[in-house]
Amino acid sequence: MIKHTVCFKLKDNSPENCEKAKEVLLSMKGNVPQLRSIEVGVDFLHSERSYDIILQVVVDDREALEAYQKDAYHCSVVKPHMHAVRETSVAVDFEIDG
Repeated sequence: MIKHTVCFKLKDNSPENCEKAKEVLLSMKGNVPQLRSIEVGVDFLHSERSYDIILQVVVDDREALEAYQKDAYHCSVVKPHMHAVRETSVAVDFEIDG
């Protein structure tokens, strides 16, 4: 199994914008078939090195990760929103025990 983790720093990290981003990310549940699990968290510490939002999803394998990256819902709803509101993002993809 693969865990895909993305941290987003938003241009405007107001509570309202963070909640909207969280809702958009969570909307993948039930709309993106490759996802085995999804977690989204909003940072509360707001330190200088903090990112505002974390997304963690689990998919079956590398092929499923590739399909997730190209999924129609992910590409037409989630990516456009997150690209519009993010200042920067970082990602890590790694294998986990199923």
